[in-house]
Amino acid sequence: MMGEMTWPDYKSRVEKGAIVLVPFGSTEQHGYHMCLGTDSLLPTAVSRAVAEQIDAIVAPAVNYGARSQPKSGGGNHYIGTTSLSGVTLIHLVRDMIVEFARHGVRRLVLMNGHMENGPFLAEGVDVAMRELKLEGITDMTILKLDYYEFTSEETLKIVFPDGFPGWALEHAAVFETSLMMSLHPGMVDLSRVREERLANFPPYDIYPADLEAIPPSGALSPAGSASVEKGERMMKEYAALIPPAILKAFGL
Repeated sequence: MMGEMTWPDYKSRVEKGAIVLVPFGSTEQHGYHMCLGTDSLLPTAVSRAVAEQIDAIVAPAVNYGARSQPKSGGGNHYIGTTSLSGVTLIHLVRDMIVEFARHGVRRLVLMNGHMENGPFLAEGVDVAMRELKLEGITDMTILKLDYYEFTSEETLKIVFPDGFPGWALEHAAVFETSLMMSLHPGMVDLSRVREERLANFPPYDIYPADLEAIPPSGALSPAGSASVEKGERMMKEYAALIPPAILKAFGL
């Protein structure tokens, strides 16, 4: 964990070509039953599990993310949800990449845990890479991934025996709740789960947002079938599938 290292120790690891993983999350409502930091805690845990296998460094997580959207995060009207504008996140990603490049890091992984971050991470990478090229740094490789995309079809069928509703509607539902139960059980209170309807959004966006389409708790799918066993299965899969994918991407 980079934040727990001295700078000389970090410098030594970087000089040896260490891969650096940066978890990107958010501070966002996750229903009545889970904490605001869920989107940061989960990619941090996955990053740690991956780093242990490929001898990588995990940088401190970015705990604020792009603005929550009604169709994937319930929306930015919930008290506690604390978001960045897309422009701010782009510049933050750009600044971080340039700093890691200055350190000598040449293999960087952006481990995303908040769906809305995606396009802004990509834009920040593009801006940084163009700037680094102008400075003569052309040997840096950056990998951007959403850890949950490594969930196999077999696991999806086990976790969602009644059918997978899609990642957008899995906000504060079975997927995230199961992972949090396995990793941070003290931050999940199943007694507060409300078995509300599945969110039903029209095939367009309207502004101001139609709040009637969002279940009151902020969870977009029912979370009642979440379990520790499901969370452990998914974490085991991420720890098995993500490390070789990273090594392959970097040609190692």
